[in-house]
Amino acid sequence: MNKRAALTAPCGLDCFNCEFYEENLTHNLLELVHSKMGVPKEAIACRGCREQDGEHFHLPEDGCATLNCVKSRGVDMCSYCAGFPCAFLAPVAEGASRYPHNLKMYNLCRIKKVGIQRWVEEEAGSIRKKYFTGRFAVGRGQAD
Repeated sequence: MNKRAALTAPCGLDCFNCEFYEENLTHNLLELVHSKMGVPKEAIACRGCREQDGEHFHLPEDGCATLNCVKSRGVDMCSYCAGFPCAFLAPVAEGASRYPHNLKMYNLCRIKKVGIQRWVEEEAGSIRKKYFTGRFAVGRGQAD
């Protein structure tokens, strides 16, 4: 598994495209989070879900329930689980304009269809960009 594939969370989120991923974190965002939220600067940069074992300032104290579930079931990705899909992956409107959580199901389906390597190399960045900047049309989704 290459670095970016390893930086794909079990839920399908592309950690390597996240603004908090250590290689993407800007000084401005670091300062903003530190000053507005009081998060220590050294706790802001993230190395990815798997690398940090689901522990980051934006997650609950007991870590990521989705990651804990995947580990307890012995699967690498949620889409490989017999219980897929489940409530951990259900889309919700709250926070959808700020967080990529509603990408999970689509990403997992694309990974399952084209393979993680192709998804990482060809699709992940454009999917995230369309999610935050694309236009939605009733009955067409994001289809052009």
